[in-house]
Amino acid sequence: FNSHCSQKGSPLIHNTILAWIPSIYLWAVLPFYLLYLKRYRRGYIVLSMLSRFKTIFGVLLWCVCWADLFFSFHELLQSKTPPPVYFVTPLIVGIAMVLATVLIQYERLRGVQSSGVLIIFWFLSVLCAVGPFRSKIMAATAQGQIKDRFRFTTFYSYFALILIELILSCFKENPPFFSPVNSDPVNAFNFISQMDLELLFFYSYSMAILGYKRPLEDKDLWSLNKDDISSIIVQQLHKEKEDVAYVKTSNHVLNHVGDDPEEAEVLIRDKRQHKEPSFLKALLRTFGPYFLIGSFYKLIQDLLSFVNPQLLSVLIGFIKDKDAPSWWGFLIAALMFFSAVLQTIILHQHFQYCFVTGMRLRTGITGMIYRKSLVITNSAKRSSTVGEIVNLMSVDAQRFMDLVTFLNMLWSAPLQICLALYFLWQTLGPSVLAGVAVMILLIPLNAAIAIKTRAFQVEQMRYKDSRIKLMNEILNGIKVLKLYAWEPSFQEKVLEIRKNELRVLKKAAYLNSLSTFAWISAPFLVALTTFAVYVSVDENNILDAEKAFVSLSLFNILRFPLNMLPQVISNLAQTSVSLKRIQQFLSHDELDPNSCFLHSIHLLVPSGSLVAVVGHVGCGKSSLVSALLGEMEKLEGHVAVKGSVAYVPQQAWIQNATLKDNILFGQQHNEQKYQNVLEACALKTDLEVLPGGDHTEIGEKGINLSGGQRQRVSLARAVFSDADVYLLDDPLSAVDSHVAKHIFDNVIGPEGALKGKTRMLVTHGITFLPQVDHIVVLVDGKVSEMGSYQELLKQNGAFAEFLRNYAPDEDTEEDELTSTAVLICLKSYLLYQSEPSQPQKILPDKLIQAETTETGTVKLTVFWQYMKAVGLVTSLIICFLYCCQNAAAIGANVWLSDWTNEPVINGTQHNTSMRIGVYAALGLLQGLIVLISSFTLAMGGINAAQTLHAVLLENKFHTPQSFFDTTPTGRIINRFSKDIYVIDEVIPPTILMFLGTFFTSVSTMLVIISSTPLFAVVIIPLAIVYFFVQRFYVATSRQLKRLESVSRSPIYSHFSETITGASVIRAYGREHSFVSLNDLKVDENQKSYFPTIISNRWLGVRIELIGNFVVLFAALFAVLGKNSLNAGLVGLSVSYALQVTMSLNWMVRMTSDLESNIVAVERVKEYSETETEAPWIIEDKRPPEDWPTQGEVEFVDYSVRYRKGMDLVLKGLSLRVKGGEKIGIVGRTGAGKSSMTLCLFRILEAVKGEIKIDGVRISEIGLHDLRSKITIIPQDPVLFSGTLRMNLDPFNKYSEDEIWKALELSHLKKFVSSKPDMLEYECSEGGENLSVGQRQLVCLARALLRKTRILVLDEATAAIDLETDDLIQMTIRTQFEDCTVLTIAHRLNTIMDYTRVLVLDKGTIAEFDTPSSLIASRGVFYGMAKDAGLA
Repeated sequence: FNSHCSQKGSPLIHNTILAWIPSIYLWAVLPFYLLYLKRYRRGYIVLSMLSRFKTIFGVLLWCVCWADLFFSFHELLQSKTPPPVYFVTPLIVGIAMVLATVLIQYERLRGVQSSGVLIIFWFLSVLCAVGPFRSKIMAATAQGQIKDRFRFTTFYSYFALILIELILSCFKENPPFFSPVNSDPVNAFNFISQMDLELLFFYSYSMAILGYKRPLEDKDLWSLNKDDISSIIVQQLHKEKEDVAYVKTSNHVLNHVGDDPEEAEVLIRDKRQHKEPSFLKALLRTFGPYFLIGSFYKLIQDLLSFVNPQLLSVLIGFIKDKDAPSWWGFLIAALMFFSAVLQTIILHQHFQYCFVTGMRLRTGITGMIYRKSLVITNSAKRSSTVGEIVNLMSVDAQRFMDLVTFLNMLWSAPLQICLALYFLWQTLGPSVLAGVAVMILLIPLNAAIAIKTRAFQVEQMRYKDSRIKLMNEILNGIKVLKLYAWEPSFQEKVLEIRKNELRVLKKAAYLNSLSTFAWISAPFLVALTTFAVYVSVDENNILDAEKAFVSLSLFNILRFPLNMLPQVISNLAQTSVSLKRIQQFLSHDELDPNSCFLHSIHLLVPSGSLVAVVGHVGCGKSSLVSALLGEMEKLEGHVAVKGSVAYVPQQAWIQNATLKDNILFGQQHNEQKYQNVLEACALKTDLEVLPGGDHTEIGEKGINLSGGQRQRVSLARAVFSDADVYLLDDPLSAVDSHVAKHIFDNVIGPEGALKGKTRMLVTHGITFLPQVDHIVVLVDGKVSEMGSYQELLKQNGAFAEFLRNYAPDEDTEEDELTSTAVLICLKSYLLYQSEPSQPQKILPDKLIQAETTETGTVKLTVFWQYMKAVGLVTSLIICFLYCCQNAAAIGANVWLSDWTNEPVINGTQHNTSMRIGVYAALGLLQGLIVLISSFTLAMGGINAAQTLHAVLLENKFHTPQSFFDTTPTGRIINRFSKDIYVIDEVIPPTILMFLGTFFTSVSTMLVIISSTPLFAVVIIPLAIVYFFVQRFYVATSRQLKRLESVSRSPIYSHFSETITGASVIRAYGREHSFVSLNDLKVDENQKSYFPTIISNRWLGVRIELIGNFVVLFAALFAVLGKNSLNAGLVGLSVSYALQVTMSLNWMVRMTSDLESNIVAVERVKEYSETETEAPWIIEDKRPPEDWPTQGEVEFVDYSVRYRKGMDLVLKGLSLRVKGGEKIGIVGRTGAGKSSMTLCLFRILEAVKGEIKIDGVRISEIGLHDLRSKITIIPQDPVLFSGTLRMNLDPFNKYSEDEIWKALELSHLKKFVSSKPDMLEYECSEGGENLSVGQRQLVCLARALLRKTRILVLDEATAAIDLETDDLIQMTIRTQFEDCTVLTIAHRLNTIMDYTRVLVLDKGTIAEFDTPSSLIASRGVFYGMAKDAGLA
């Protein structure tokens, strides 16, 4: 375009290169595009006027081009010889036009509403025709006549036609026939279609405006594209994974397996060595093609980014040449603007594809992990805990998403570097090699940093996993920790892990600040060495403005790929770790040999019969049930279960849903059957007291039901499912004896609801054994005897002996049902009492409140909070350092501009060494300050992270129990994992980037204004627009981010719920509905994530346009002030303007990132300020060391409720227990028995009244002083993962001998000493590798170790067979002989010899006297004793 280029050369360029570019583009893209269209079907579009016009103009274009061709042939015949160009070009262009016209129709048949490929083609055609357009007119005006009339005419017709085509292709066709309609404005999104006017992502305006007016809500979000729906993505991914797997194994010997077990064994082993199907391959095959479209855009954008430095050199040339016409300058400015805009648009297309690919990746991976977690074996489940699997879902899937965004840099960075070097060579010649050398030297430094960072990352992930795992356990067992006053020990453990985690973080931060230093200084060092070498090599080498600033802008282009490459590589490294973890989880066996427990069992259960399985704790009863469910690995033999299965596990698994949903469990509702089930499972009365009847929402893990109610709901679920085979793992243990009888008679027994079904009942209750068809006795995993009740008595084996010891006397009369019925009506409910005055049920508040989303701007207090956590002085120092750093940078460039204006005397410049020295000093100073400031910032960030976590943890350990009852664990864990991760690793770099970009933008404006003061006029409107765009965007984006993080929690909650209930879900065959529920939750999450991507693109395009205007005006004012400006200043101001787009864009992005991420501080802060319970220790109120000496307990007019706004659970209780008395507490489920024990420990605080122990008011002393002096054996035996010793004595207070003594007394010595690790035996998460009975015995051992004067037993005998139960009772009688014992009893025979019995009813005392006088008085207790056959 240079007007100085010779008139000869330009037509040649116009007729060759420029004319060919669009055609080359079309030919290059076409094969890929056709492949894409082949796969892409949306129905066809009816021929419209638009389509007809496009086609007609296309044909005309072809005619025009070939008219040129035939005219050249015509000239040949006239024996003129036109140059070969006149044949080649029309031919090439003509063919391209034919292709384009055909493509218009093919796209219509494929249902493409608007075509990106063609828009770019027409656009390039117009662009390339502008040059010839201008030069033809100039030539004509210069010569005063038109030489080549024919070609002149055809060219202008051609130009008009392509312009019309470009305009037409901006309009969209009608929607195709036979295509699914979607309310998502991004629907026309497929392929490059949004290149039309939506190009600027206009459809996002509606949402941006809405989000600005009011905080967005769920209903404002668009529905997802079909291609983004979880179920579809996972299906594709799964199919690809299977394909990959099939290719892997098909060429193997797996086709036939002989009957010979050895052969099968060999094959299995062979298969093991076989490599797992690569998950990576599956990912590439699923998401690769879509991603490649984005890569294509990236390529175009990379090439465009080199246009502006070239234009800058032309502009500087124009400023130097005082005679150049001013329209030439304006044209250059316009071209700069235009090229910048084009670059913007294409770049954001590329990002769009990357982000959508990332989103789909995350969806796919999450779905695969969820589906896998439903089928892995128990042993595999043990190798990865719930916490770890949730981490795979949250952190590792996220890594993939982050990587995809910049994955293209792997090839694009080297490309940009090579191009930049090529142009630099053209400007400065071989001196560039010096700069390259510096770059090459920096690469190993960056690589070393990246490798080291990766190592730290792995180490930190390990600490983080173990911290989350520990937190998960602590939250699950928080009640036990409170009861035992063990919090300090566990808090210590968490802080210990955290300390290590932060230590690693600190090292990583040091490394990061080094790499920041390298990144900021690299382009400068490269520039410095290049310039220094250039001027030193030859005296005649003059550093003028053109060379200096063109080189600088090229160096600035270099900065981005140089910085991104190591980052992408380290991201790649992190993702490969994640990929390994995911691959490992996905390749977990669905079988495993180590968990087998049962030896050579031969067992045939006739269909329709009732079989009881009995035996000691840990003899393999539950394992037998698991084996029948197919949950155990078979070593040999066959397990066959005929028909469908219903399963009631030993510990009921309850979903966070309504009671009704828990029972129906996805079955069709049938009112009659449903009511019968409720009746049979004795749930009718519970429903009367539940606040919302069967619509009451049950908390996570069934938290607001009592143990008995949970068990009955679990049973009702089984009965309702109407299966053929029922496997009942001790369902009667958690319910009171009379309810157990009711359930046995109405459900399980010969006359119950399940008669005629095959039932297998694991039980400890011998009362029912005479009524079953078969009894199986297990001893140490072997069947020792089996047969009917009578047969076994005759055999006179171990079983008969066992029976004689425990059987109640046969002569008690059969009980009449009346008393039971009366008692059931007395039933009340643990949490809610409904007042009789309300006949209609009002649905209660939900127990688990939906997680709140903060709305509006993030409050400044949050930033203030964070600044305080960092340290105020530190914060100020950091800002000051950033100012200095930018001052140094500006100084260096101003000095350079001054240097370039140094007059040239005799072909050389003077003072070069001084110039280089000062330039170097300023640059290095800047580097040094960068290093210091990033160090300071990193340290500040880590201090903040430490403080915030410590405060959160401290608060959570001091939070009252009621908080944990109403808050899902997932939500609290989310604070400890996701939010703490953000504070640790996301906020500090964001602040670093924000400060950096902010100061760069400010310094750019200053430089431009100082060189062209006119610019100040434009800066104000631009700033206003910028501010508005930024506010608009931030408002919407922040709210979307919040919606996204709130919709993330349910995914994890549902996930951990699924893992714990996997065996139940499998037994009922409900995997599919759980998978689709998970998909639904993921889709909800993506629905708020997708608009985030769009709003980012929306913002990017707007902001970069502002940046492009800055470039335009900087250039324009330079042209206007041409006479007063020197080339150095123009170079300085325009080269600054060229990099402003980047920093403006990043600045808004960082502002919004900072706002979205600081939300993490807000959320952590919210949970660090929840109300706390009473202090653990009150120094001046500490009781004496040996308190309580007597163990006397007194309740004085005591009332209590669970939470504010609920009814009283205990009402005006007054009673006195003398020291050493043994008190049995009985009553219906929910009469307030457990609540009474919780009051002793002040888990519940009194509404009125008080409790005294040995005359000390317990409300006045510290909680730990109280809780450590009373011992409880709780209802649910909770164990933590760690050694057995830690589970017994976390504070290491007791000697080994004392521990062994306790184990001996609790009958665990044999079991523990049989393990190779003895006391160091590792318990898995939740004590999974011990049977429930053994866990209960561990709790007994804890009690024996503490040996306090007061012992509370809460239904502790529930999961234990009679023999063990007897042992426990014996132990308690002998070991706690002189202690006060309060027992909540289910089996009345355990308390018949107690001093007194307390009968509770609806929170008041019904009866309180010795057992014998209560039976004599024939009251409530008598009725219960009668049911149990004891009266």
